[in-house]
Amino acid sequence: MPAPRRTRLTPDQRRAQLLLLGRELLGSRTLDELSIDELAERAGISRGLMFHYFKSKQGFHRAVVEAACEDFLAHTAPDPALEPLARLHAVLGAFVDYVLDHRATYVSLVRGAASADETVREHVEAARRTQAARILAGCAELGLDDTPLLRTAARAWVVFAEETVVAWQDQDPAEDRAALAQFLERTLVGVLSCVDPAADVLSRA
Repeated sequence: MPAPRRTRLTPDQRRAQLLLLGRELLGSRTLDELSIDELAERAGISRGLMFHYFKSKQGFHRAVVEAACEDFLAHTAPDPALEPLARLHAVLGAFVDYVLDHRATYVSLVRGAASADETVREHVEAARRTQAARILAGCAELGLDDTPLLRTAARAWVVFAEETVVAWQDQDPAEDRAALAQFLERTLVGVLSCVDPAADVLSRA
């Protein structure tokens, strides 16, 4: 029997396929261990074509981290149609689910902040800034003053939340994840309340 015809992908489709494969591989190895040769073999393309899309191994790593950060931010984006407290519940639930469902990939991203590659570090830091900005937007809705201390507190809590969820031992997904999300919510309210007592309204809502 003749071999099945391979679907010819457009350049954009091929690049998206390679990034998806890279993110999948990132779930079982560190960023530095991502292999151009292995990825090319899995995608059924030549090593040379990989370099056509990403120019270098470093360029591929940067693109994978950027795509992974974008995916994380998309899955944890707040719903502006919800009230602030309901929005906080939804975002923290999505955050916990995403990190625990993609733990290895997320750990690689978080550890990527320590990478010697400045572009990789910037992608991770940009994702953290976006998370902190989302917190500050919610604070503004509650009438909290935008101060340097509030911005520092929001940024610090983001890093705390990262480490907390990565370290969490997920025994009973439904029950434990809800408990973890509630814990993160209490710590966020506590941190913000230390800066501005008005944030305590979230704990009473």
